[in-house]
Amino acid sequence: MAQKKVKIGIIGCGGIANGKHMPSLSKIANVEMVAFCDLDKEKAEDAAKKYGAKDAKVYVGEDSYKKLLEDKAIEVVHVLTHNTMHCPIACDALEAGKHVMCEKPMAVSSVEAQKMVDTAKKTGKKLTIGYQNRQRNDSLFLKAEADAGTFGEIYYAKATAIRRRAVPTWGVFLDEEKQGGGPLIDIGTHALDLTLWTMNNYSPKYCVGTTYHKLNNQKNTGNAWGDWDPKKFTVEDSAFGFVVMENGATIYLESSWALNSLDVREAVTTVCGTLGGGDMIDGVRINGVTQGRQYVLKPDLRAGGVAFYEGASEDPAEREARLWIDAVVHDKTPFVLPEQAFVVSQILEGIYTSAKTGKVFEFKKGKK
Repeated sequence: MAQKKVKIGIIGCGGIANGKHMPSLSKIANVEMVAFCDLDKEKAEDAAKKYGAKDAKVYVGEDSYKKLLEDKAIEVVHVLTHNTMHCPIACDALEAGKHVMCEKPMAVSSVEAQKMVDTAKKTGKKLTIGYQNRQRNDSLFLKAEADAGTFGEIYYAKATAIRRRAVPTWGVFLDEEKQGGGPLIDIGTHALDLTLWTMNNYSPKYCVGTTYHKLNNQKNTGNAWGDWDPKKFTVEDSAFGFVVMENGATIYLESSWALNSLDVREAVTTVCGTLGGGDMIDGVRINGVTQGRQYVLKPDLRAGGVAFYEGASEDPAEREARLWIDAVVHDKTPFVLPEQAFVVSQILEGIYTSAKTGKVFEFKKGKK
């Protein structure tokens, strides 16, 4: 018997849809993309032509996604819009009985993120957030070592997302009103998610943050994607946070699109524990002491052999999509839990708030 097709609606047909979600979904045999929605008619039609099923529908306009959600045949919706629309569209989709994959960041505020968690619980539908960097082989190895106790108690970690001069100049990336922030909420969110997940620690106590607008007024910038328009660059060019967790652990978060630094690494983490440590420099490095001697272990991540390396050549975005559809079809727990993504949004909000007020931001204990 032919396997039942999972019918998917795509809301937002821009860069992240074309660069990540639609190509990955198209490689899954039991998936059909049957509806495409965007503010731009040409983008929606192009997506339908390239990735859509034979009779795929196109929806154009700000509220047209609501018409898409009326289609009872659609089981899954991918929310791939600018950040401020994540919460309203995801919640409407969940209320309409759809399972939802929402691109990162989960939301632009902890209130909105909490609303998404609550709506998923109320409707009984699955909600996950697009943190595909967890699916890299180095990330999976480091997480497995942490879970195995290799590092002991992890009490210090560094979340790094540093670009030297790589400011995205297209779309709405530079628009604070639509994005909610710059590199911190864009790429810092990936590094923070990796760090919290590796530590398995989702209880922040307080944080201090700083944001900078030091380079965004410059011209002749040497930017990877051409000079930015200083008038449109309303978000920070770099941001940094110091987070203390309830158990006393410390996380240092650093993020930038433009920073005069040669230490350029993106979406990586470093963890330090009582028994050892690990980082993502040159693949993965595990350090510790054995037989009274210091050691450094550098595993060959090109080889398979462990369950989570099945299909070692599989792209992280493809692995994310496959595991997500498998969770829907077989009623499994999504790889990225909305409660985990909520804490990422909560910390990002705390860092931004601290930067604006110049004060320590204390997290309130509450539901997730």
